[in-house]
Amino acid sequence: MAVLTSQIVIDDLVGKFGEAISEVYEPYGLMTFTTTREQIVPVLEYLYFHNQFRFQFLTDLCGVHFPDNAGKELCVTYHVHSLVHNVRVRIKVYLPIENPTVPTASKIFASANWQERETYDFYGIIFEGHPRLARILNVDDMDYFPLRKEYPLEDQTRRDKEDLFFGR
Repeated sequence: MAVLTSQIVIDDLVGKFGEAISEVYEPYGLMTFTTTREQIVPVLEYLYFHNQFRFQFLTDLCGVHFPDNAGKELCVTYHVHSLVHNVRVRIKVYLPIENPTVPTASKIFASANWQERETYDFYGIIFEGHPRLARILNVDDMDYFPLRKEYPLEDQTRRDKEDLFFGR
């Protein structure tokens, strides 16, 4: 069995998906690239069912909020692992906050079910086609998404941290 390298994987993906694969880099040895919401499921299926690659383990799926990144404020990050080759790949999909929808990966990876619910619960990213997209950790009647960076880190009305209380 030949050694699978990140370059082999990315060359194959670019050959198959072309411009849908972008922003390719390898921080700390973890091959990372960006794709579109339209291509994420085909890319994941291709990696999963590929005869050589066999990226059949979804290590993690999570959301990230970049409030200053206009048009790409939300990001869904997928970490997939080929247990056969012990190679990992990180895939990112950026979404505008006005339309935070992406197709579900739960039809490929059963573990995506819980992870997508958690990402929805905390970031408000909607996974189209998910069998039961509902809050999983927060209360059902919560009307905001707590991990979005929309609120100041501290209560701006607090006075207990003013210098006069510390003799300054």
